[in-house]
Amino acid sequence: MTIFPCTAEHLDRYGEIYADAFSGEPWNDPWDRKDAVVHVKELLESKQSYGLECVIDGRVAGFILGTSMLFHYGRTFEINDLAVDPAFQKRGIAKKLMEVLLSELDKQNIVGVHLITAAEAFLPEFYERFGFQKEKRVILMGREL
Repeated sequence: MTIFPCTAEHLDRYGEIYADAFSGEPWNDPWDRKDAVVHVKELLESKQSYGLECVIDGRVAGFILGTSMLFHYGRTFEINDLAVDPAFQKRGIAKKLMEVLLSELDKQNIVGVHLITAAEAFLPEFYERFGFQKEKRVILMGREL
């Protein structure tokens, strides 16, 4: 298991992983692979994007990707995607990606890390193991158009 920076060279593989991972439990989102590639491409092409991939036996098995933004109190990072190929799940890949990402962000003087996740299944518990907690001062709001 080796961790490398994300690269546009592996964009199609990231899209494949994303579509397969998020089409399964607990999300059950019907992602089309072409749309997933566009989704990841848009993040990767952001000026402030940063991500890591996990490679096992020469194959990308998972990735974590997000963007940073400067606020008056410092630069924060939002984890947009963490996805592991279902064939490689339950091997500690998500844990390793999260550990390395948080270590790298600390070196970059990032003052906070945020993410949005489903409030069901194992997801909140997974992120709580890394010190994430429900925000007390902000809430997620949305509106359909």
